[in-house]
Amino acid sequence: MESKNPVFSRSRQQTGGWGAPAPTPQQLQNMYDTPSYAPPTRPGYRTMTLDDVVVRGFMTLGTLVVGAAAAWYFQVPMGVAVASALVALVLGLIAAFKQSTSPALILGYAVFEGVFLGALSSLYESFFNGIVLQAVLGTAFAFGAVLTVYSLRVVRVTPKLVKFVLAAAIAALGLALVNLILGFFVQGGLGLRTDSPVGWIFSIVMILIGCFFLLLDFDSIEQGVKQGAPERFAWQCAFGLTLSLVWIYLEVLRFISYFSSSD
Repeated sequence: MESKNPVFSRSRQQTGGWGAPAPTPQQLQNMYDTPSYAPPTRPGYRTMTLDDVVVRGFMTLGTLVVGAAAAWYFQVPMGVAVASALVALVLGLIAAFKQSTSPALILGYAVFEGVFLGALSSLYESFFNGIVLQAVLGTAFAFGAVLTVYSLRVVRVTPKLVKFVLAAAIAALGLALVNLILGFFVQGGLGLRTDSPVGWIFSIVMILIGCFFLLLDFDSIEQGVKQGAPERFAWQCAFGLTLSLVWIYLEVLRFISYFSSSD
């Protein structure tokens, strides 16, 4: 007798009726391997790839380098450089806390940060000949070393490590702020930014924190690619890499100055 149950009727239409042959082992395996649910994709939606991060990273760093070169060439005054640094700080905080993927915001940060770095680097170079090239090479070496360590899984990024790095960064920045405030009342403040053993150790710690941030950046990129993050997330990854490299460059520049003789 023909059943009026729509579920049974549809089942017979799909399988060819109750008397259809049993599925083969290969068919059963294919049914098992096929996911029961596939997330819908929007037209034009594309997930992030490593190439996306590389391209955005070069664009962001390239913009920063162009801004730095322009500031160096035109001898931008330090007053303008400090104002540019403040603008870069504001843009950077917005991009960081909002997890922004806006190219205009991130490239804008790169321009203003580049102007500050260019003027500051020119100032250092006027006192210590060749120090900027040494700092650039030191930053590149740190980048390559951290990438190697991450690729070989010498250090694994865990939630515990992330908490440790963030806590260390907050503590270091807090000490630097206290040192700055005390510097208005006491010569050298806590001595964290002076040419002394305390200053050397603090600079080394700051460089290591920057390297650990690079480690977190590499893990964020890998997880974003694995989990199918949207293409625009590559801008946030490029922004994170730029922040870490700027941090390392500034600390390497300061550290080398301790052991360089002024002209």
